[in-house]
Amino acid sequence: MTGQNPSDVTVAPPRWAVRAAWATVLCTVPSCVWRLSLGLGADVGFTGRLGAMYTGTAVTVYVLVLSVVSQAAACLTLGLVRPWGERVPRWIPRLGGRRIPPSAVVVPASLGALAVAALCAAVALVPGGPLDNPDFPHGGAGVVMDLCYAPLLAWGPLVAVLTVAYARRRAGRAA
Repeated sequence: MTGQNPSDVTVAPPRWAVRAAWATVLCTVPSCVWRLSLGLGADVGFTGRLGAMYTGTAVTVYVLVLSVVSQAAACLTLGLVRPWGERVPRWIPRLGGRRIPPSAVVVPASLGALAVAALCAAVALVPGGPLDNPDFPHGGAGVVMDLCYAPLLAWGPLVAVLTVAYARRRAGRAA
């Protein structure tokens, strides 16, 4: 490594971090599938006013966009363990190959982890919240919905742990 810039040396992430990053991607899949089923017209158990509201083209577009955005956000977590989270990919014009400052990754990842954790906790744990609506799925349909959305409770904490590991790894490289 003689003559090599220390900031060019890549420190591999620990194996547990790579697995955790893939877990963030996988924990969003069940809710995406459930939402897309709703958007494609499957009866997922909504009744009353909500049952009437969650139909039609607008809902289909909404759940498609929400699913794509949430899956893309989860895939961004892979940047915390992949080279493209440390250096701009070479194929990007003008910026390709440049080192990404750790704070440009750590700050948005931290805010994302906090936002996702807070949102999921608020929806799932707040008494009188949306899940207490009598028009929400109950019985078997409610169990399926709960099972599909439960993995999202791990998303925020996983991103937080990965962000800390990323920050430590990148700080260690600079030292």
